[in-house]
Amino acid sequence: MMNWLRTNVYASYFILFLRLYIGYQWVTVGMGKINGGFESTGYLTNIVANPVKGADGAVVYPVYNYFIEHFALPNAELFNVLVPWGELLIGLGLILGIFTTTAAFFGLLMNFMFFFGGTVSTNATFILVQFFILVAGANAGRIGGDRWVLPWLRTNVFKKKQTNKQNA
Repeated sequence: MMNWLRTNVYASYFILFLRLYIGYQWVTVGMGKINGGFESTGYLTNIVANPVKGADGAVVYPVYNYFIEHFALPNAELFNVLVPWGELLIGLGLILGIFTTTAAFFGLLMNFMFFFGGTVSTNATFILVQFFILVAGANAGRIGGDRWVLPWLRTNVFKKKQTNKQNA
């Protein structure tokens, strides 16, 4: 299955469908927040006030709650910019197939952060689909901009760094 996702041309078409679906979702949510005046303070305050708890009543993600209370909430203005623009850029990366695995990784990261905060909604579906995109690696962007961007980066950016190291 892993080899099929990473190398098969039919798998790249399957991943294209997943990319377009999830990318559209990210773009829609991101644009809604950008145009709607997104404010994260209420959500962050609710995470601190009502942390996710297990059956025994203990907080399940204490490190995440600490991060929210002591970093995210005091810097809510930063998150008011990062969240909507991050969602938009993730969506564009997935739709255009440019830096596809990077977009899938940061989409997963963002979905897990929402999940840890107690927001279930579509996060589980997004996590599953983005996992397939991430596992597919470079094949995920075969039908997209990665077809041209990744080879260009390998030959023009990373080759120069290797040449400079050899000459030093």
